[in-house]
Amino acid sequence: MDIGIVWAAASIPLLILVARIFEASLESVRTIYISKGHANLAAYVGIVKTGVWLISTGLVLTNLTQFWNLFSYLAGYGIGTVLGMEIENLISIGFVIVRLITAEDPQTIMTRLSALGYGMTRIEGTGSFSGSVSIIFMIVPRKELSKLLSLISREYPDLLYTIEDVRNIKDGARIFYKDPKRRILSFFGL
Repeated sequence: MDIGIVWAAASIPLLILVARIFEASLESVRTIYISKGHANLAAYVGIVKTGVWLISTGLVLTNLTQFWNLFSYLAGYGIGTVLGMEIENLISIGFVIVRLITAEDPQTIMTRLSALGYGMTRIEGTGSFSGSVSIIFMIVPRKELSKLLSLISREYPDLLYTIEDVRNIKDGARIFYKDPKRRILSFFGL
């Protein structure tokens, strides 16, 4: 079998697969930028994404009888979606609210986290199974979240926590011990 014939038969499905992985990854990132309020970045990513989509879709629609083209198109979408989610984790744009809920005295946890520079607010409440509980609210940069969760899992394995995304935060608010980033770098999630 001639290698040129094999390459010719495989090149279009491979091109479609790579294009769809790239396009679906961009769509995931674009959606995240929209949800975080970064309209300009979302628009730029959307332009590139749409161009790639037109090319990959055109390659499939010009010959619908080619099974491998269609399969590559569908597989690329699935792989690209998963890859886009991984890219979003790497970008780590914005902030999250972390709620720590404990029925025990929270002072040791608060002292430990304060020493690491985390700001927090404590609220007392009652639980249906544990009586009184303390709820500790923290606003944390997403890029610091994995470090915080690692510490909580290691040192306080029984501590209940929830995490929620924050869409907007007051400009200039100091919520974490590190110096605020320059405005232009935070626009890009850096």
